[in-house]
Amino acid sequence: MNIEDWKSQIKRGTLEYSILLMIDKRAYYGYEIMSELEKYPILSAKENTIYPLLRRLLKEDFLSSFWQETAEGLPPRKYYSITEKGKEYLGAMSVEWGNLLTAIEGIKEKKNG
Repeated sequence: MNIEDWKSQIKRGTLEYSILLMIDKRAYYGYEIMSELEKYPILSAKENTIYPLLRRLLKEDFLSSFWQETAEGLPPRKYYSITEKGKEYLGAMSVEWGNLLTAIEGIKEKKNG
């Protein structure tokens, strides 16, 4: 395995968590999510990754969606917001993320100690 394969695996494992963290703060539309993630190259993802993930999160009732009109002449945008079930899931993910970071830091400290 090379570093690009490893980075791809990390992205797959953290993209859902990253999107839920974003949407927990406010509603986002799909392209806006992609634009925000592009600011962090390791999390950057294309439409064929983001939209299926959003559809799955909707299906699992972690997100809800609504349409909002935009400027005249532009199509409405579909916004995504987090549900109560999604907030609970995000809370559980945050606990596990903290456990993962603690474990990795513990391993790193043993290597350096």
